[in-house]
Amino acid sequence: MAPQNISQDAIFVGVNRYSNVCDYKDGLVAFGAGKSVALWCPRTTSAGVKLTLNNHEKNVTAVKFVPESLFFISGGEDGRLSVWSLQFGSQTADYALSGFTQQDDGSVTAIAVADNGTIVTGSSTGNICIWNLSENGQLEELLRFVVQKNFLPTTLAIQTIDLSLLLAVGGTSSNVYVYSFTTTTLLSNPPSLCAILPGHEDWIKCFAFVCETPGLNYILASGSQDRYIRLWRLRLNEAIDSSDEDELKLQLLANKQYKFALPEGHAAFSFEALIMGHDDWVTGLQWHPSAAEGKLQLLSLSADTALMIWQMDSDSGVWVSVSRLGELSIKGASTATGSSGGFWSCLWFVDPNTSEQCILATGKTGAVRMYRSSDPENRNWDAVMGVTGPIRDVTDVVWLPEGTYFYTTSLDQTTRLFAPWTKNNSSIESKATWHEFARPQIHGYDMVCLDNLSGTKFVSAGEEKILRVFEMTQSVHKLLKNFCDVSDDSALTSVLPEAASLPVLGLSNKADNDQLEAGEAQQREEDFENDTNEEQPGKVDVLAGLSTPPLEDHLQRFSLFPEIDKLYGHGYEITCCASSPNGNLIATACRSNSAKHAVVRVFNAAKNYQLVNEVLQGHNLTITSMEFSPDGKYLLVVSRDRQLSLWSVRDEAEGLFDLVELNQKAHTRIIWDASWLPQGRYQFVTGSRDKSIKLWEVQGNSVVLQGALKTETPVTSVSTHCQILQDGSAIVAVGNEEGQISIYKANSASDETFTKVYDIPAAWLPATRISKLSFSPKTVSGRLQLAVGSTDSSVRVFQLSI
Repeated sequence: MAPQNISQDAIFVGVNRYSNVCDYKDGLVAFGAGKSVALWCPRTTSAGVKLTLNNHEKNVTAVKFVPESLFFISGGEDGRLSVWSLQFGSQTADYALSGFTQQDDGSVTAIAVADNGTIVTGSSTGNICIWNLSENGQLEELLRFVVQKNFLPTTLAIQTIDLSLLLAVGGTSSNVYVYSFTTTTLLSNPPSLCAILPGHEDWIKCFAFVCETPGLNYILASGSQDRYIRLWRLRLNEAIDSSDEDELKLQLLANKQYKFALPEGHAAFSFEALIMGHDDWVTGLQWHPSAAEGKLQLLSLSADTALMIWQMDSDSGVWVSVSRLGELSIKGASTATGSSGGFWSCLWFVDPNTSEQCILATGKTGAVRMYRSSDPENRNWDAVMGVTGPIRDVTDVVWLPEGTYFYTTSLDQTTRLFAPWTKNNSSIESKATWHEFARPQIHGYDMVCLDNLSGTKFVSAGEEKILRVFEMTQSVHKLLKNFCDVSDDSALTSVLPEAASLPVLGLSNKADNDQLEAGEAQQREEDFENDTNEEQPGKVDVLAGLSTPPLEDHLQRFSLFPEIDKLYGHGYEITCCASSPNGNLIATACRSNSAKHAVVRVFNAAKNYQLVNEVLQGHNLTITSMEFSPDGKYLLVVSRDRQLSLWSVRDEAEGLFDLVELNQKAHTRIIWDASWLPQGRYQFVTGSRDKSIKLWEVQGNSVVLQGALKTETPVTSVSTHCQILQDGSAIVAVGNEEGQISIYKANSASDETFTKVYDIPAAWLPATRISKLSFSPKTVSGRLQLAVGSTDSSVRVFQLSI
């Protein structure tokens, strides 16, 4: 049971880029998210991811539910297979680890599960393993084999035929390999290769089996990197075409039958149809949920950002597209240039509550796009809210000055804005739901840090030598006012830029509408020409008409912030930045292995972001964190060289500082983070790799140690809340290298400087290192809000009571 004084309000995490990474069962979607498996209920889309399960040491590559059981299986790049079992609690049903095993040293590339519970996995070592899953959730390896030398399986599909199992294997070959076996005689009769189906021109990426007539007719769909889909019909016994096979036409590839024997009788595969329409790799296939009942439709998705539903025309027998979803691929096929673009996995199911058809697609950005339809022909679909989140390490988290929402940066080259949906939310039952409301920056470099300059401006830096200043647009500001409890300042809104776009070539978002991509600009013009009420079609606010938080399409195209300035001066990649409380001064630092570059450079935002000539010297290695005191009087700097330095602001107008103290023995290992205690006392906390946190106080022209606490693991982030408790203590959140988070009281006047209040429950923790903790200055119903960024690519929001 979770403690009543802690609640987890939100989890934002993106889906990994693999074809077998998600699955659905009984209203629950499980998908690989970094090193975790995330659970999400699509019927309550406003709630987002409800839980993450941690057991893998590397990214999760495949997830599969086991039919007619309480289990699902996940596989990862670490070669580990984890079994998760359903746990029934008092109010909710969650999953917990039941057991795990190591397949081999290679990554798990695919998982297939038969109706009888037989599990087959593929590995990057080329091995294909067959497993038995016991009733208590333990995996037992029955047999392993390889298709051929230097063949790596990428996708698997199993079809049950009475007592036999047919296993289709696709991988780094243009052929489809079909094996047959029975689980009862597997050890004495290993899987036999019964058919090799040629025809594709590149690697096989995905399969989908469907039973058209039980015991007689089945169809196997295969998708390839050659951009084509092939349908293979499997006939059994009397359904097999028994015409004269010596005829020339039956020797052609398009008509050849690949016959083999099964315990149930004879069987034969034959080529059924070739489906063309995608412009890039076909990465996912799903048959209609009711295909076995006669609704023979096929969903395909591709790296060309398209999802297409195919159905055979009853008159011509040709498979044609009846619906197309996704995006218009303005830039064309992206995999040709080595980019992992478009879509990578899909699901198609029926919502048990509304009986609507639902399609989920995941892709390059890590978002789960969701489409719903009540059309019996599945021609009309509506895009609805899915799941969004970073897909690589989260590097920084910063709340806005008013504390309503926060920004994050990530190594996935994005800056994101997350906020609670509090207004006009019909789905709210007891509290607001959190969502991504903007993606201010989509960059060409991995993002590492940011800080606020005002309520509408921020400065950020990626793994490059410059920093960039961004300003919120009118459309995003209005969007936040419509959905969130933010201040309604009409005068401010009027001076903000109207919109921003990302040019085809370049890293900078532009405020000028003329900088739109050529295809994007043309598309907008065509869309707006039909709107006779708009005199200036280029200035239509797309976000203004939304009734829900933005979807992934909106976030990518219409929620960018324009860049208003660049800050130059460093010789290496930026590592951290900090702005003064009034936003007039910006302190920055870069990577360094020498004292020459281990300096702090200051920019004067009040003077057009002018670089101050004086640099703050004293450190010898990379500076890891900086923070101004709440009143802006001091700047605290910590570094990999185990030192901390304190600087006082001598002349804010000119951006000049004086060194107060350089403590050369602050810690015995790298100091990762530091945070000031609330205003009124010049005290701060530091956290280090030496497994300790320390409380310091500024006394005159020196910094005095007030107390220290040893921790069990290296400390990677610390954050203090801006309010003082009645007993004079300050609240400090401490995150460590293993993803654990603890809440402490810090009081220099107490016998124990640090007193632990509680730990965040293990079930709610990230899988790996805490990269940034950040308290909101705003409380909600008297509860503190803590945002957490982790190297497991997740962003989490907790509410705490002390």
